[in-house]
Amino acid sequence: MAATRAAIALDEVGGVAFDMDGVVTDTAPVHAAAWKEALDPFLRDYARSAGERIPPFDVHGDYLRYLDGRTRAEGARAFLASRGMASAEGTDRQAPDAAAVALVCERKDAAFLDRVRRFGVAGFASTVALVGELRRAGAATALVSASRNCTAVMEAAGLADLFGVRVDGGDAARLHLPGKPDPALFVEAARRMRVPVARTAVVEDAVAGVEAGARGGFALVIGVDRTGQERELYRHGAHVVVSDLSQVTVVGRSA
Repeated sequence: MAATRAAIALDEVGGVAFDMDGVVTDTAPVHAAAWKEALDPFLRDYARSAGERIPPFDVHGDYLRYLDGRTRAEGARAFLASRGMASAEGTDRQAPDAAAVALVCERKDAAFLDRVRRFGVAGFASTVALVGELRRAGAATALVSASRNCTAVMEAAGLADLFGVRVDGGDAARLHLPGKPDPALFVEAARRMRVPVARTAVVEDAVAGVEAGARGGFALVIGVDRTGQERELYRHGAHVVVSDLSQVTVVGRSA
């Protein structure tokens, strides 16, 4: 069961890295809708040319299983492979080529930014409150996102100044950092906060992000279950799972 309360103990944790989508900003539904807008026409065209029936994109199951927490390209490849567009032993199917991946990524990016511009982005008040509490208590905080649209999203949410440290998709490309579930993005955030990984906490809502925190050996991995993935978050390494960050308190010498 999801915990009713969780604590960040500042005698053990000196810095906290927060994922953006689904933890700081309520953008997961926007991403899912943009992916559907990009992928469904592509799937229809592919099905027509191949003479096959291919299920459309599911904004809940497919998004959580293949796309949530991953870079656009990694997510697109994983999803297209799930629809049979990948090589497999005993078949003659071809892996999704770079042009196909680039096309759906470009369409998704345009659809996402259009939705952000038209409708804005909401931030989670409980997350903003927790970040403020941590900063007042002397803990370092960082924002981590695989998205290259991180700045645009935070500005749309009115939260551009919430974090002094930020690691996003642009940094990942520039530094050649692999995406989640590899812990590289969180390790870079800890480095920029000047806090050892063993004294850094990770707050994530995506299975891939929780797995990244567990693989990296971070001091505390807090899963945020907003989509009914509690069991999966625990299975992939969350130390504790809450439904909202209002359930997390800050305790210890500096609090």
